[in-house]
Amino acid sequence: MIKHKIITIDTKGNCDIINITELVEKEVENSKIKDGICTIFVKGSTAAISTIEYEEGLLKDFKNFMDKILPKGNYEHNKAWNDENGHSHLRSTLLKTSLQVPIINGKLFLGTWQQIVLIDFDTRPRRREIVISIYS
Repeated sequence: MIKHKIITIDTKGNCDIINITELVEKEVENSKIKDGICTIFVKGSTAAISTIEYEEGLLKDFKNFMDKILPKGNYEHNKAWNDENGHSHLRSTLLKTSLQVPIINGKLFLGTWQQIVLIDFDTRPRRREIVISIYS
């Protein structure tokens, strides 16, 4: 059995990190699936789905880390499209646009301090579509 739910989330862009754990947990609960896999996928090439300990200091550390390893700059993509989000695409590619989490006894199998997050790397606010697919 497979169940899908599409949700939309408005973001601020520029490495906006949004905790979506409760949204995903709700869909797992509603699915009534006790054991399986939950896949969370964001549509787009300048966003990512990942896990993090969702606390203020670590969120700042993450943004600073991304600015160091993939800063805004003079990327070939920017020249091709006359925009400034080449770094956004690379950040998304590095982190990926989907995540799989086991479902055991009707619950996501996450660590105590492990939250599921949507990260929007684009240079402007966006409306993101996320599909939550639950497989038994």
